[in-house]
Amino acid sequence: MIELRGITWDHVRGWGGLRAAADAYATSGPDVRVTWEARPLQSFADQPVEDLARYDLIVLDHPSVGEAVARGSLVPLDEHLEATFLEDQRSSSVGRSFESYEWEGHRWALAVDAAAQVAAYRPDLLERAGVDVPHTWDDVFRSGAVLAERRSSIAMPAIPVDAICAFLGISAAPFDGSRVAERAAGHRALAILRDVIDVAHPASLRMSPPAMLASMTERDDIAYCPLGFGYVTYAHALRFAPAPGMSGTLGGAGIAVSSRSEHIPEACALAAFVTSREVQRGAYVRGGGQPGHRAAWMDHEVDEAANGFFSATLPALDAAYLRPRHDGFLAFQDAAGELIHEYLRDGGDPDDVLDAIDEADRATRASGVGR
Repeated sequence: MIELRGITWDHVRGWGGLRAAADAYATSGPDVRVTWEARPLQSFADQPVEDLARYDLIVLDHPSVGEAVARGSLVPLDEHLEATFLEDQRSSSVGRSFESYEWEGHRWALAVDAAAQVAAYRPDLLERAGVDVPHTWDDVFRSGAVLAERRSSIAMPAIPVDAICAFLGISAAPFDGSRVAERAAGHRALAILRDVIDVAHPASLRMSPPAMLASMTERDDIAYCPLGFGYVTYAHALRFAPAPGMSGTLGGAGIAVSSRSEHIPEACALAAFVTSREVQRGAYVRGGGQPGHRAAWMDHEVDEAANGFFSATLPALDAAYLRPRHDGFLAFQDAAGELIHEYLRDGGDPDDVLDAIDEADRATRASGVGR
């Protein structure tokens, strides 16, 4: 028997579907087993993939692809998987998820999970306050004022990595070589984020998306979140909708194969099984995963079981902003996230913040390594 090891991120959305798919694979015939371990969500966002090369299978964030490829950490899956399978993956992409794992002419991961920044809300609390689900940022600010009068609030996960993702999504940052974002768009994004934080629950600057969504299910002090990565895990108690202006950034996760694996063919086959149409809308989603295959998002029974999560948010994923993947981007994301988080916490001159963001981009690109 061949024993594979995989590394994912520590949330039921990160490991639940993978472990359920592994059980299904174990009964499907191949004499291959996989054990999935988990690392913290923050490590998923910023830990170099080369640190994980001891695993056969690596679940990663698409902005890490350029750095991983530069260090020779991953196997080009297009050299190991059937063209017909990859074409199905391409045609069944949720938004730009399939594209997000392409780099330098090769495919380095398969979209096992799809997500974007969306809005989340408690229908009961909004109804109690007489507030409709906001559609624009002006709606958000008005709703925040009304909710505050009702001893409730809006909130937004704004730890550094989420703050930079929100900034990039709102500004649709082009990274044109001289500036990360057009100056007017950058000003608007910072102003929106600052205005949200000014009226938001004070925990916003300390909370990740899953922590905030979990809190919304357990307490009554947050009624609405305008922008945070969506988690089907919490669809039993919350409802989800596109963020105001469809201004979210693409998230999700890809499953890749380590170049140091001693079982590359078997690992590639396992990755293909997990991301296949039937497994994604079957064992994977039943196990708690948030699938990356469009067939699962379009499946009426899957959507109904998730209280409409998939149909409500799919338009937002299709419109989501795709972050760059070049070597050095992860270092930029870390640095720029800290800059925006500091601005949201302490204030300052928006032009100074935007200048510093542009300088962080230049510095991490020039380093090549980015670490």
